[in-house]
Amino acid sequence: MKRVQIFFILLIAVFVGVFIWYQNGLQPANAFDKAEKFFVVPQGAGLRAIANSLKNEHLIRDPIVFFLEVKKLGLDGNIQAGDFRLSPSQNADGIIKTMTHGTLDIWVTIPEGDRAEEVAAILKNKLPSYSPTWIDALKQHEGYLFPDTYLFPRDASIDTIITIMTNNFGQKYAEAKSQQTNTMSESDVVILASIIQREAITPHDMQYVASTLENRLAIGMALGSDVTVEYVLGYQPTEKSWWKKDLTADDLVIDSPYNTRLNAGLPPAPISNPGLVALEAVMNPPKSDYLYYVSDKNGVLHFAVTLQQHNANVAKYD
Repeated sequence: MKRVQIFFILLIAVFVGVFIWYQNGLQPANAFDKAEKFFVVPQGAGLRAIANSLKNEHLIRDPIVFFLEVKKLGLDGNIQAGDFRLSPSQNADGIIKTMTHGTLDIWVTIPEGDRAEEVAAILKNKLPSYSPTWIDALKQHEGYLFPDTYLFPRDASIDTIITIMTNNFGQKYAEAKSQQTNTMSESDVVILASIIQREAITPHDMQYVASTLENRLAIGMALGSDVTVEYVLGYQPTEKSWWKKDLTADDLVIDSPYNTRLNAGLPPAPISNPGLVALEAVMNPPKSDYLYYVSDKNGVLHFAVTLQQHNANVAKYD
């Protein structure tokens, strides 16, 4: 009987100890510190990593208790990526409530090669402040909306968003320009890079598309890029895409200054928003004699110097 009594006494002691530990872990890290801190949750961060970061920032007492409390409340999938204004004077439940009721800023990823309308669709899906009027503003900055992952204020205006993206472009362009080996102007670099971004997948292919197209420009030969025609054709309802997959013979003769099959030289403006690799490819292309290329079914490009070689590649890969 004594052993049973001792067991139950120990069990109760353990239970009480765990209860006290858990309740203590829920208390504010510092009830007297009312100052607020910005706490950022990166995209893809797991609950354990978030809890440990909160502890390291002295915003919670115990990361294990925080982890268990979130699990207990069934809110582990509700903590959003973004940033929050938190205080050490908040208890764990207060911090959890703040982190599951909307971020101050929201992570937004803009892929390389998207056109302004596609950027607008992403912003519409992510930001509650979105307005349809944003599309026109974004189109005015086509080519300079640098593809990246951004932390935008959830109530951001389109002017704020464009400023953030174009400033990022300016910084990245300045870095790349230090390695520029040709004399192409910034506007021409961006236009050509916007084409290359849509034409090629790998850095290697982007470099040699740049070399090929610059060779064409040098001799007054039309660029012959189908993606510029896709840009003119615009949204395809049946494909639910802004980029038509299979161009028809009629498509290729569409009357537009963007149709680089009919018009020599660069189109009047960018057709997409290129990333750093495409910009670097234009500014520092490898030397080659290529004038042609064709894509195989895997998106790999095959280059040729002569039309005869190109026709052979088309027969083999197209």
